[in-house]
Amino acid sequence: MTDRIQSLNAVGILVDDYDEAITYFTEVLHFTLIANEKHKNGLRWVLLHPPGLSSTGIMLNLARSKMDKIAVGNQAGDQVLFVLQTNDFSRDYEFMQSQGVEFIETPRDEDYGTVAIFEDLYGNKWDLLQVKDA
Repeated sequence: MTDRIQSLNAVGILVDDYDEAITYFTEVLHFTLIANEKHKNGLRWVLLHPPGLSSTGIMLNLARSKMDKIAVGNQAGDQVLFVLQTNDFSRDYEFMQSQGVEFIETPRDEDYGTVAIFEDLYGNKWDLLQVKDA
């Protein structure tokens, strides 16, 4: 059947400030800003795509409630929230370090590839991953 859900368009992430997060994702991680639409209620529809990916993006959600604000930077607990896959780990690792990205571990080789965990500007954990060739 082809009339079912076909793709995942966006994954939401809580942020303290739209503009601060947009700057981080576009300037530090080189994401592309797809949408930045202001609504009457003060909220915005902000969507960013990672480099080389046009189907799934990150939707920035402004933390407004007490629970939202507590969750900023801790949306996955101690686990990794997102995985950025690369075809050149060394290139991207070195670039990200030059942009001030904080890696919380040194790169390691696993059965599935080379990986290192970094934290975004709010403290959410991300993997930078290059999978091994099959």
